[in-house]
Amino acid sequence: MKILKGIYSVLRNKYVLTLTALAVWLLFFDRNDVFTQYYRHQEVKKLETEANYFKSEIAKNKKEESELKSDPKLLEKFAREHYLMKKDGEDIYVLVEDSLEKK
Repeated sequence: MKILKGIYSVLRNKYVLTLTALAVWLLFFDRNDVFTQYYRHQEVKKLETEANYFKSEIAKNKKEESELKSDPKLLEKFAREHYLMKKDGEDIYVLVEDSLEKK
């Protein structure tokens, strides 16, 4: 019984009640509650992963650009493959794989 009286007196304390109400409000009802913070943390991790991916793609593209600028044969090959460019008097045949299987 003494323990229950001690708990009851602590719970009736206005400071404990205020701190408890404040903690509940901050954990569940505030604009920046725990669940929102967790969601934002996951979003930040996802965006950092995307940023790292794009940084590596930029580095790869810069390397490819420098190779294309330094080697004219590679530039010609790139132009032929990607932009279907041709020399005078040449014919280009584009082969496209049929996505539907023949039955």
